[in-house]
Amino acid sequence: MPSLLEKTIERGWRAVVQSGSEERLEALDLALWTYRDDSFLPHGRRADGHSELQPIYLTTDDDTPNGAGVRFLVDGASASTFDGFVRIVFMFDGRDPEALDHARGQWKAAKSAGCTVTYWQQNGDGRWEKKA
Repeated sequence: MPSLLEKTIERGWRAVVQSGSEERLEALDLALWTYRDDSFLPHGRRADGHSELQPIYLTTDDDTPNGAGVRFLVDGASASTFDGFVRIVFMFDGRDPEALDHARGQWKAAKSAGCTVTYWQQNGDGRWEKKA
């Protein structure tokens, strides 16, 4: 996920990462500070203050105080709306039947809302391949 967030920031977009659990959010918070030795991804949570200034905002809610153009949904989080975003990224473990069912439901909801949907899968080398 850090590499996708890095690409988002490089494009000049802000991001919001919505997690289905506080534990996952805490792990992601730490990972974004330490994922590379030579840099970090600027980010914050509500408790850090200045939420509206964060290039990457981490949350368990469906808020978007930083005006993000890209919303990442992880760990079973669901989108309450598809409006106002350049992209919405649903990240899930395709080997987990429950996560897969949830992702399929989100796919159908996005498609019904008129969104252009695509499916990407990470290969063994860590690269993303378009599948649909």
